[in-house]
Amino acid sequence: MSLILFILIIPALFTIPFAFCWKQFEAAGQKGYYSIIPYFNIFVMLKIIKKHKKFWWWFFIIFPYINIFMLFLMLIELGKCFGKFKVWEEFMAAVLPFIFFPLIVKDAPYQDPEKTKRPKKSTGREWFDAIVFAVVAALIIRTYVFEAFTIPTPSMEKSLCVGDYLIVSKIHYGPKRPNTPLSFPFVHNTLPFSSTKKSYLEWIKLPYHRYPGITSIKRYDPIVFNYPAGDTVCENFQSSYNYYDLIQENGREAVWNNGRLTYKGMPLPPGGKVIAHPIDKRENYVKRLIGMPGDSLKIVDGIVYINGEKAFMPENMQHHYTVVTKGDPINPRVLEKYDITEVYHPQGYPSNAYLLNISEKTAAELRELPFITSVTIDVSPAGQDTDSFLFPNNPELYPWNPDNFGPIYIPQKGATVQLNTRTLPLYERIIHAYELHDVKVNGDQILIDGQPADSYTFEMDYYWMMGDNRDNSADSRYWGYVPENHIVGKPVFIWLSLDKEKGGIRWSRMFRIPK
Repeated sequence: MSLILFILIIPALFTIPFAFCWKQFEAAGQKGYYSIIPYFNIFVMLKIIKKHKKFWWWFFIIFPYINIFMLFLMLIELGKCFGKFKVWEEFMAAVLPFIFFPLIVKDAPYQDPEKTKRPKKSTGREWFDAIVFAVVAALIIRTYVFEAFTIPTPSMEKSLCVGDYLIVSKIHYGPKRPNTPLSFPFVHNTLPFSSTKKSYLEWIKLPYHRYPGITSIKRYDPIVFNYPAGDTVCENFQSSYNYYDLIQENGREAVWNNGRLTYKGMPLPPGGKVIAHPIDKRENYVKRLIGMPGDSLKIVDGIVYINGEKAFMPENMQHHYTVVTKGDPINPRVLEKYDITEVYHPQGYPSNAYLLNISEKTAAELRELPFITSVTIDVSPAGQDTDSFLFPNNPELYPWNPDNFGPIYIPQKGATVQLNTRTLPLYERIIHAYELHDVKVNGDQILIDGQPADSYTFEMDYYWMMGDNRDNSADSRYWGYVPENHIVGKPVFIWLSLDKEKGGIRWSRMFRIPK
Protein backbone atom coordinates (compact mmCIF):
# COMPACT_ATOMS: atom_id res chain seq x y z
CA MET A 1 0.00 0.00 0.00
CA SER A 2 2.82 2.41 0.91
CA LEU A 3 4.57 1.73 -2.42
CA ILE A 4 1.36 2.33 -4.38
CA LEU A 5 0.73 5.60 -2.56
CA PHE A 6 4.33 6.66 -3.11
CA ILE A 7 4.01 5.94 -6.84
CA LEU A 8 0.85 8.06 -6.99
CA ILE A 9 2.01 10.97 -4.83
CA ILE A 10 5.38 11.67 -6.48
CA PRO A 11 4.00 12.40 -10.00
CA ALA A 12 1.08 14.41 -8.58
CA LEU A 13 3.37 16.42 -6.28
CA PHE A 14 5.58 17.53 -9.17
CA THR A 15 3.24 17.45 -12.17
CA ILE A 16 0.57 19.82 -10.82
CA PRO A 17 2.94 22.83 -10.38
CA PHE A 18 5.05 21.87 -13.42
CA ALA A 19 1.94 22.01 -15.61
CA PHE A 20 1.93 25.79 -15.20
CA CYS A 21 5.53 25.92 -16.50
CA TRP A 22 4.55 24.71 -20.01
CA LYS A 23 5.82 27.90 -21.69
CA GLN A 24 9.02 27.90 -19.66
CA PHE A 25 9.74 24.35 -20.89
CA GLU A 26 9.24 25.57 -24.46
CA ALA A 27 11.42 28.66 -23.92
CA ALA A 28 14.19 26.36 -22.66
CA GLY A 29 14.06 24.32 -25.87
CA GLN A 30 11.93 21.46 -24.57
CA LYS A 31 8.48 20.32 -25.60
CA GLY A 32 5.79 22.05 -23.57
CA TYR A 33 3.86 18.85 -22.97
CA TYR A 34 6.93 17.36 -21.28
CA SER A 35 5.84 19.35 -18.21
CA ILE A 36 2.82 17.09 -17.66
CA ILE A 37 4.44 13.68 -18.23
CA PRO A 38 4.91 12.10 -14.78
CA TYR A 39 8.51 11.36 -13.78
CA PHE A 40 9.87 12.45 -17.16
CA ASN A 41 8.97 16.05 -16.30
CA ILE A 42 11.27 15.84 -13.27
CA PHE A 43 14.20 14.79 -15.48
CA VAL A 44 13.48 17.57 -17.99
CA MET A 45 13.14 20.18 -15.22
CA LEU A 46 16.49 19.14 -13.73
CA LYS A 47 18.00 19.36 -17.21
CA ILE A 48 16.63 22.88 -17.70
CA ILE A 49 18.08 24.10 -14.41
CA LYS A 50 21.30 22.11 -15.04
CA LYS A 51 21.03 19.85 -11.99
CA HIS A 52 20.35 16.51 -13.73
CA LYS A 53 23.94 15.32 -13.32
CA LYS A 54 24.03 15.92 -9.56
CA PHE A 55 23.20 12.72 -7.64
CA TRP A 56 22.07 14.40 -4.43
CA TRP A 57 19.26 16.18 -6.25
CA TRP A 58 17.82 12.83 -7.37
CA PHE A 59 18.32 11.32 -3.93
CA PHE A 60 16.37 14.05 -2.11
CA ILE A 61 13.62 14.19 -4.72
CA ILE A 62 12.56 10.62 -3.94
CA PHE A 63 12.96 11.10 -0.16
CA PRO A 64 9.50 11.74 1.38
CA TYR A 65 8.99 15.09 3.12
CA ILE A 66 12.34 16.39 1.91
CA ASN A 67 11.04 16.16 -1.66
CA ILE A 68 8.53 18.91 -0.84
CA PHE A 69 11.43 21.28 -0.19
CA MET A 70 13.15 20.02 -3.33
CA LEU A 71 10.05 20.89 -5.35
CA PHE A 72 10.14 24.46 -4.00
CA LEU A 73 13.86 24.66 -4.76
CA MET A 74 13.38 23.43 -8.34
CA LEU A 75 10.69 26.06 -8.98
CA ILE A 76 12.93 28.78 -7.52
CA GLU A 77 15.83 27.65 -9.73
CA LEU A 78 13.53 27.69 -12.77
CA GLY A 79 12.56 31.26 -11.97
CA LYS A 80 16.24 32.22 -11.83
CA CYS A 81 16.65 30.79 -15.34
CA PHE A 82 14.26 33.58 -16.39
CA GLY A 83 16.00 36.35 -14.45
CA LYS A 84 13.87 36.25 -11.32
CA PHE A 85 16.23 36.69 -8.39
CA LYS A 86 14.31 38.96 -6.00
CA VAL A 87 12.98 37.53 -2.76
CA TRP A 88 9.34 38.17 -3.62
CA GLU A 89 9.89 36.54 -7.02
CA GLU A 90 11.40 33.44 -5.42
CA PHE A 91 8.47 33.31 -3.01
CA MET A 92 5.97 33.54 -5.87
CA ALA A 93 7.80 30.85 -7.86
CA ALA A 94 7.78 28.42 -4.92
CA VAL A 95 4.37 29.08 -3.39
CA LEU A 96 2.23 30.39 -6.28
CA PRO A 97 3.73 28.87 -9.45
CA PHE A 98 0.29 28.60 -11.09
CA ILE A 99 0.11 32.43 -11.04
CA PHE A 100 3.77 33.40 -11.32
CA PHE A 101 5.03 31.36 -14.29
CA PRO A 102 2.13 32.10 -16.70
CA LEU A 103 2.67 35.84 -16.02
CA ILE A 104 6.41 35.91 -16.84
CA VAL A 105 6.12 34.23 -20.24
CA LYS A 106 6.49 37.38 -22.35
CA ASP A 107 9.01 39.51 -20.46
CA ALA A 108 11.55 36.88 -19.44
CA PRO A 109 13.65 34.87 -21.96
CA TYR A 110 15.40 31.69 -20.87
CA GLN A 111 18.99 32.06 -19.63
CA ASP A 112 21.38 29.13 -19.29
CA PRO A 113 22.05 28.98 -15.51
CA GLU A 114 25.66 27.90 -16.10
CA LYS A 115 26.36 30.95 -18.26
CA THR A 116 24.23 33.59 -16.59
CA LYS A 117 25.95 36.08 -14.30
CA ARG A 118 23.90 36.20 -11.15
CA PRO A 119 23.42 39.54 -9.35
CA LYS A 120 25.46 40.14 -6.20
CA LYS A 121 23.44 39.57 -3.08
CA SER A 122 23.03 42.28 -0.46
CA THR A 123 24.00 41.59 3.15
CA GLY A 124 20.34 41.33 4.11
CA ARG A 125 19.68 38.87 1.29
CA GLU A 126 22.63 36.70 2.32
CA TRP A 127 21.28 36.59 5.87
CA PHE A 128 17.82 35.73 4.61
CA ASP A 129 19.12 32.88 2.45
CA ALA A 130 21.24 31.60 5.33
CA ILE A 131 18.27 31.61 7.71
CA VAL A 132 16.05 29.79 5.20
CA PHE A 133 18.75 27.17 4.63
CA ALA A 134 19.25 26.74 8.37
CA VAL A 135 15.51 26.30 8.96
CA VAL A 136 15.17 23.71 6.20
CA ALA A 137 18.27 21.83 7.36
CA ALA A 138 17.04 21.86 10.97
CA LEU A 139 13.63 20.54 9.91
CA ILE A 140 15.24 17.68 8.02
CA ILE A 141 17.50 16.81 10.97
CA ARG A 142 14.58 17.07 13.41
CA THR A 143 12.40 14.83 11.27
CA TYR A 144 14.88 12.12 10.35
CA VAL A 145 17.98 12.25 12.56
CA PHE A 146 17.78 13.79 16.05
CA GLU A 147 15.20 15.66 18.06
CA ALA A 148 15.29 17.36 21.45
CA PHE A 149 12.88 16.25 24.17
CA THR A 150 12.35 17.15 27.81
CA ILE A 151 11.15 14.90 30.63
CA PRO A 152 7.86 16.34 31.96
CA THR A 153 6.82 13.65 34.51
CA PRO A 154 8.58 11.56 37.19
CA SER A 155 7.67 8.15 35.72
CA MET A 156 11.35 7.34 35.01
CA GLU A 157 12.81 8.95 38.13
CA LYS A 158 15.76 8.48 38.97
CA SER A 159 16.88 7.05 35.63
CA LEU A 160 15.50 10.05 33.74
CA CYS A 161 14.46 12.99 35.90
CA VAL A 162 11.93 15.76 35.47
CA GLY A 163 13.84 18.60 33.89
CA ASP A 164 16.24 16.40 31.91
CA TYR A 165 16.70 17.62 28.34
CA LEU A 166 17.39 14.75 25.97
CA ILE A 167 18.70 14.26 22.49
CA VAL A 168 16.66 11.44 20.97
CA SER A 169 18.10 9.52 18.05
CA LYS A 170 15.65 8.60 15.31
CA ILE A 171 18.28 6.81 13.25
CA HIS A 172 18.82 4.07 15.85
CA TYR A 173 15.55 2.27 15.08
CA GLY A 174 14.99 4.01 11.76
CA PRO A 175 13.17 7.33 11.22
CA LYS A 176 9.45 7.27 10.47
CA ARG A 177 7.94 9.01 7.50
CA PRO A 178 5.74 11.86 8.82
CA ASN A 179 2.03 11.04 8.76
CA THR A 180 1.15 14.72 8.49
CA PRO A 181 3.85 16.52 6.46
CA LEU A 182 1.88 19.79 6.38
CA SER A 183 2.62 21.20 9.83
CA PHE A 184 4.01 24.29 11.53
CA PRO A 185 7.78 23.83 11.99
CA PHE A 186 9.47 23.09 15.32
CA VAL A 187 6.29 22.50 17.33
CA HIS A 188 4.38 19.33 18.11
CA ASN A 189 0.59 19.24 18.00
CA THR A 190 -0.40 22.79 18.96
CA LEU A 191 0.56 26.19 17.55
CA PRO A 192 2.94 28.51 19.45
CA PHE A 193 1.23 30.49 22.23
CA SER A 194 -1.77 28.18 22.13
CA SER A 195 -2.65 25.02 24.01
CA THR A 196 -5.57 24.04 21.77
CA LYS A 197 -5.02 25.13 18.16
CA LYS A 198 -3.75 22.34 15.90
CA SER A 199 -0.29 22.88 14.41
CA TYR A 200 -0.90 20.63 11.44
CA LEU A 201 -3.19 20.10 8.46
CA GLU A 202 -4.51 16.69 7.47
CA TRP A 203 -4.97 17.48 3.79
CA ILE A 204 -2.16 14.99 3.10
CA LYS A 205 -2.03 11.82 5.22
CA LEU A 206 0.80 9.39 4.60
CA PRO A 207 0.71 5.78 5.82
CA TYR A 208 3.24 4.40 8.27
CA HIS A 209 6.67 3.59 6.90
CA ARG A 210 9.95 3.24 8.77
CA TYR A 211 13.29 3.65 7.04
CA PRO A 212 16.22 1.37 7.95
CA GLY A 213 17.93 2.10 11.26
CA ILE A 214 21.39 1.38 12.62
CA THR A 215 20.15 -1.07 15.26
CA SER A 216 17.09 -3.08 16.19
CA ILE A 217 14.75 -2.31 19.07
CA LYS A 218 16.22 -3.96 22.16
CA ARG A 219 14.61 -5.15 25.37
CA TYR A 220 15.17 -2.83 28.36
CA ASP A 221 16.06 0.18 26.19
CA PRO A 222 14.58 3.50 27.32
CA ILE A 223 12.41 4.52 24.35
CA VAL A 224 10.51 7.61 23.26
CA PHE A 225 7.17 6.81 21.65
CA ASN A 226 3.86 8.41 20.71
CA TYR A 227 1.33 7.89 23.52
CA PRO A 228 -1.10 5.27 22.15
CA ALA A 229 -4.11 6.40 24.21
CA GLY A 230 -3.38 9.96 23.09
CA ASP A 231 -5.10 9.31 19.78
CA THR A 232 -8.25 10.93 21.19
CA VAL A 233 -8.15 13.82 23.64
CA CYS A 234 -10.29 16.69 24.81
CA GLU A 235 -9.22 20.08 23.55
CA ASN A 236 -8.23 21.50 26.93
CA PHE A 237 -6.69 18.30 28.35
CA GLN A 238 -4.37 17.35 25.49
CA SER A 239 -1.24 16.63 27.52
CA SER A 240 -2.74 15.50 30.84
CA TYR A 241 -5.83 13.37 30.19
CA ASN A 242 -6.96 11.22 27.32
CA TYR A 243 -10.57 10.97 26.22
CA TYR A 244 -10.98 7.43 27.56
CA ASP A 245 -9.90 8.34 31.09
CA LEU A 246 -12.30 11.28 31.16
CA ILE A 247 -15.16 9.00 30.17
CA GLN A 248 -14.17 6.46 32.80
CA GLU A 249 -13.85 9.08 35.54
CA ASN A 250 -17.41 10.10 34.76
CA GLY A 251 -19.00 6.68 34.95
CA ARG A 252 -18.29 5.47 31.40
CA GLU A 253 -21.14 7.60 30.03
CA ALA A 254 -20.44 10.26 27.44
CA VAL A 255 -22.47 11.99 24.76
CA TRP A 256 -21.99 14.82 22.28
CA ASN A 257 -23.62 18.21 22.90
CA ASN A 258 -22.88 20.94 20.33
CA GLY A 259 -19.44 19.57 19.63
CA ARG A 260 -18.49 19.16 23.30
CA LEU A 261 -17.97 16.01 25.29
CA THR A 262 -20.67 15.91 27.95
CA TYR A 263 -21.63 13.66 30.82
CA LYS A 264 -25.25 13.47 31.93
CA GLY A 265 -25.94 16.70 30.05
CA MET A 266 -23.11 18.67 31.67
CA PRO A 267 -19.80 19.62 29.98
CA LEU A 268 -16.68 18.06 31.40
CA PRO A 269 -14.99 21.19 32.79
CA PRO A 270 -13.09 22.43 30.92
CA GLY A 271 -12.95 19.53 28.42
CA GLY A 272 -13.70 21.22 25.12
CA LYS A 273 -14.11 19.54 21.80
CA VAL A 274 -12.80 16.03 21.23
CA ILE A 275 -9.74 15.87 18.98
CA ALA A 276 -8.34 12.84 17.18
CA HIS A 277 -4.58 13.18 16.72
CA PRO A 278 -2.69 11.32 13.97
CA ILE A 279 0.10 9.06 15.21
CA ASP A 280 2.98 11.50 14.77
CA LYS A 281 1.11 14.26 16.62
CA ARG A 282 0.26 12.28 19.74
CA GLU A 283 2.06 13.22 22.95
CA ASN A 284 5.60 11.91 23.32
CA TYR A 285 6.27 9.58 26.26
CA VAL A 286 9.47 7.94 27.44
CA LYS A 287 9.49 4.59 29.28
CA ARG A 288 11.59 1.45 29.43
CA LEU A 289 10.80 -1.34 26.99
CA ILE A 290 10.00 -4.35 29.16
CA GLY A 291 8.19 -6.77 26.86
CA MET A 292 9.02 -7.66 23.25
CA PRO A 293 6.61 -9.00 20.59
CA GLY A 294 5.72 -12.62 21.37
CA ASP A 295 6.60 -12.38 25.08
CA SER A 296 4.40 -13.50 27.94
CA LEU A 297 4.49 -10.99 30.82
CA LYS A 298 3.37 -11.29 34.42
CA ILE A 299 3.84 -9.08 37.48
CA VAL A 300 3.95 -10.80 40.88
CA ASP A 301 4.22 -8.66 44.02
CA GLY A 302 5.78 -5.84 42.01
CA ILE A 303 8.33 -8.06 40.25
CA VAL A 304 8.07 -8.39 36.46
CA TYR A 305 8.51 -11.83 34.91
CA ILE A 306 9.11 -12.28 31.17
CA ASN A 307 8.46 -15.76 29.80
CA GLY A 308 8.64 -17.10 33.36
CA GLU A 309 11.98 -15.47 34.23
CA LYS A 310 12.56 -12.45 36.42
CA ALA A 311 13.05 -9.35 34.28
CA PHE A 312 15.99 -7.00 34.49
CA MET A 313 15.62 -4.49 37.32
CA PRO A 314 17.22 -1.10 36.57
CA GLU A 315 19.57 0.16 39.26
CA ASN A 316 17.41 3.23 39.89
CA MET A 317 14.05 1.48 39.79
CA GLN A 318 11.80 2.74 42.59
CA HIS A 319 8.86 1.30 44.53
CA HIS A 320 6.82 2.45 47.49
CA TYR A 321 8.32 1.22 50.78
CA THR A 322 6.78 1.51 54.22
CA VAL A 323 9.43 2.85 56.60
CA VAL A 324 8.83 2.67 60.36
CA THR A 325 11.01 4.64 62.75
CA LYS A 326 11.51 4.22 66.50
CA GLY A 327 9.32 7.26 67.07
CA ASP A 328 11.17 10.31 65.83
CA PRO A 329 10.39 11.83 62.39
CA ILE A 330 12.88 11.25 59.60
CA ASN A 331 15.47 14.00 59.56
CA PRO A 332 15.32 16.08 56.32
CA ARG A 333 19.10 15.66 56.04
CA VAL A 334 18.60 11.90 55.68
CA LEU A 335 16.08 12.47 52.90
CA GLU A 336 18.51 14.83 51.16
CA LYS A 337 21.44 12.43 51.57
CA TYR A 338 19.58 9.59 49.84
CA ASP A 339 17.88 11.93 47.34
CA ILE A 340 14.40 10.92 48.52
CA THR A 341 11.94 13.36 47.00
CA GLU A 342 8.63 11.53 47.39
CA VAL A 343 7.62 11.16 51.04
CA TYR A 344 4.04 10.40 52.08
CA HIS A 345 2.22 9.93 55.37
CA PRO A 346 -1.02 8.24 54.25
CA GLN A 347 -4.17 8.46 56.32
CA GLY A 348 -4.35 5.58 58.78
CA TYR A 349 -0.57 5.17 59.09
CA PRO A 350 0.94 5.40 62.61
CA SER A 351 2.73 8.67 63.33
CA ASN A 352 6.11 6.93 63.05
CA ALA A 353 5.38 5.25 59.68
CA TYR A 354 6.09 6.75 56.27
CA LEU A 355 5.62 5.76 52.66
CA LEU A 356 8.80 6.50 50.71
CA ASN A 357 9.40 6.11 46.99
CA ILE A 358 12.89 4.60 46.86
CA SER A 359 15.07 2.00 45.16
CA GLU A 360 15.94 -1.38 46.65
CA LYS A 361 19.52 -0.14 47.16
CA THR A 362 18.30 2.82 49.18
CA ALA A 363 15.90 0.56 51.10
CA ALA A 364 18.82 -1.70 52.09
CA GLU A 365 20.84 1.30 53.32
CA LEU A 366 17.92 2.67 55.33
CA ARG A 367 17.52 -0.69 57.10
CA GLU A 368 21.01 -0.18 58.56
CA LEU A 369 20.16 3.15 60.18
CA PRO A 370 19.77 2.88 63.97
CA PHE A 371 16.54 4.92 64.24
CA ILE A 372 14.65 2.79 61.69
CA THR A 373 12.92 -0.40 62.79
CA SER A 374 11.67 -1.76 59.44
CA VAL A 375 11.64 -1.07 55.70
CA THR A 376 9.19 -3.22 53.68
CA ILE A 377 8.06 -2.96 50.10
CA ASP A 378 4.44 -1.85 49.80
CA VAL A 379 2.48 -4.02 47.35
CA SER A 380 -1.19 -4.78 46.86
CA PRO A 381 -1.93 -8.51 47.23
CA ALA A 382 -3.30 -10.33 44.20
CA GLY A 383 -7.04 -9.90 43.85
CA GLN A 384 -7.17 -6.79 46.03
CA ASP A 385 -7.29 -3.09 45.09
CA THR A 386 -8.35 -3.98 41.56
CA ASP A 387 -8.46 -0.95 39.30
CA SER A 388 -10.85 -0.37 36.39
CA PHE A 389 -8.30 2.08 34.96
CA LEU A 390 -5.87 -0.81 34.48
CA PHE A 391 -5.68 -2.42 31.07
CA PRO A 392 -7.87 -4.06 29.77
CA ASN A 393 -10.31 -2.01 31.92
CA ASN A 394 -12.39 -5.03 32.91
CA PRO A 395 -11.81 -5.96 36.58
CA GLU A 396 -14.60 -8.55 36.49
CA LEU A 397 -12.71 -10.67 33.96
CA TYR A 398 -9.23 -9.49 34.92
CA PRO A 399 -9.06 -8.59 38.66
CA TRP A 400 -5.56 -7.16 38.44
CA ASN A 401 -3.74 -4.40 40.27
CA PRO A 402 -0.45 -2.63 39.42
CA ASP A 403 1.58 -5.04 41.61
CA ASN A 404 -0.07 -8.27 40.53
CA PHE A 405 -0.88 -8.18 36.85
CA GLY A 406 -1.26 -10.71 34.06
CA PRO A 407 -0.21 -13.05 32.61
CA ILE A 408 -0.62 -11.26 29.30
CA TYR A 409 0.60 -12.03 25.78
CA ILE A 410 2.36 -9.26 23.85
CA PRO A 411 1.25 -9.54 20.20
CA GLN A 412 3.72 -10.32 17.45
CA LYS A 413 3.23 -9.65 13.75
CA GLY A 414 1.85 -12.76 12.05
CA ALA A 415 0.85 -14.46 15.31
CA THR A 416 -2.76 -15.65 15.70
CA VAL A 417 -4.81 -15.61 18.89
CA GLN A 418 -8.19 -17.11 19.67
CA LEU A 419 -11.02 -14.61 20.08
CA ASN A 420 -13.96 -14.95 22.40
CA THR A 421 -15.82 -12.64 24.76
CA ARG A 422 -13.14 -13.21 27.43
CA THR A 423 -10.05 -12.58 25.27
CA LEU A 424 -11.53 -9.77 23.15
CA PRO A 425 -10.91 -7.02 25.77
CA LEU A 426 -7.18 -7.76 25.52
CA TYR A 427 -7.04 -7.23 21.76
CA GLU A 428 -10.08 -5.15 20.79
CA ARG A 429 -8.20 -1.84 20.77
CA ILE A 430 -5.45 -3.35 18.61
CA ILE A 431 -7.97 -4.57 16.07
CA HIS A 432 -10.05 -1.42 15.73
CA ALA A 433 -7.75 1.47 16.76
CA TYR A 434 -4.31 0.37 15.56
CA GLU A 435 -5.07 -2.04 12.70
CA LEU A 436 -8.26 -0.23 11.65
CA HIS A 437 -10.83 -3.00 11.47
CA ASP A 438 -14.47 -2.71 12.48
CA VAL A 439 -15.26 -4.78 15.59
CA LYS A 440 -18.76 -5.61 16.81
CA VAL A 441 -20.10 -8.09 19.35
CA ASN A 442 -23.47 -9.73 18.80
CA GLY A 443 -24.19 -11.84 21.86
CA ASP A 444 -21.35 -14.34 22.01
CA GLN A 445 -20.44 -13.78 18.36
CA ILE A 446 -17.57 -11.46 17.37
CA LEU A 447 -17.72 -9.73 13.99
CA ILE A 448 -14.62 -8.22 12.34
CA ASP A 449 -15.41 -6.13 9.28
CA GLY A 450 -18.85 -7.73 9.30
CA GLN A 451 -17.54 -11.32 9.23
CA PRO A 452 -17.75 -13.82 12.13
CA ALA A 453 -14.32 -14.32 13.71
CA ASP A 454 -13.02 -16.72 16.35
CA SER A 455 -9.36 -15.78 15.82
CA TYR A 456 -7.24 -12.83 14.76
CA THR A 457 -3.80 -12.53 13.12
CA PHE A 458 -1.81 -9.44 14.07
CA GLU A 459 -0.51 -7.10 11.37
CA MET A 460 2.12 -5.32 13.49
CA ASP A 461 4.54 -5.94 16.32
CA TYR A 462 3.66 -4.57 19.76
CA TYR A 463 5.71 -3.65 22.83
CA TRP A 464 5.16 -3.31 26.57
CA MET A 465 6.50 -0.15 28.25
CA MET A 466 6.92 0.54 31.98
CA GLY A 467 8.39 3.39 33.97
CA ASP A 468 11.32 2.80 36.32
CA ASN A 469 9.36 4.73 38.97
CA ARG A 470 6.94 1.81 39.15
CA ASP A 471 4.39 3.19 41.62
CA ASN A 472 4.25 6.62 39.98
CA SER A 473 4.05 5.72 36.32
CA ALA A 474 1.16 5.69 33.86
CA ASP A 475 2.44 2.99 31.52
CA SER A 476 1.34 -0.12 29.63
CA ARG A 477 -0.36 -1.44 32.76
CA TYR A 478 -2.92 1.33 32.19
CA TRP A 479 -3.17 1.69 28.41
CA GLY A 480 -1.82 -1.55 27.02
CA TYR A 481 0.42 -2.27 24.08
CA VAL A 482 2.55 0.17 22.10
CA PRO A 483 2.35 -0.49 18.33
CA GLU A 484 5.54 -0.48 16.31
CA ASN A 485 4.35 2.55 14.32
CA HIS A 486 4.34 4.60 17.57
CA ILE A 487 8.06 4.09 18.29
CA VAL A 488 9.93 7.41 17.84
CA GLY A 489 13.52 6.84 18.91
CA LYS A 490 16.12 6.20 21.57
CA PRO A 491 17.35 8.77 24.14
CA VAL A 492 21.11 8.96 23.63
CA PHE A 493 22.29 12.05 25.49
CA ILE A 494 21.30 14.32 28.39
CA TRP A 495 22.58 17.77 27.40
CA LEU A 496 20.95 19.74 30.21
CA SER A 497 19.21 18.96 33.50
CA LEU A 498 17.25 21.56 35.47
CA ASP A 499 16.03 20.99 39.01
CA LYS A 500 12.56 22.52 38.80
CA GLU A 501 11.84 22.11 42.53
CA LYS A 502 15.05 23.49 44.02
CA GLY A 503 16.04 25.59 41.04
CA GLY A 504 19.39 25.58 39.29
CA ILE A 505 21.23 23.05 37.14
CA ARG A 506 21.93 19.43 38.08
CA TRP A 507 25.55 19.41 36.94
CA SER A 508 26.00 15.74 37.86
CA ARG A 509 23.38 14.68 35.30
CA MET A 510 24.62 16.72 32.35
CA PHE A 511 26.40 15.17 29.36
CA ARG A 512 25.35 11.65 30.36
CA ILE A 513 24.13 8.74 28.27
CA PRO A 514 20.77 7.46 29.58
CA LYS A 515 20.76 3.83 30.72
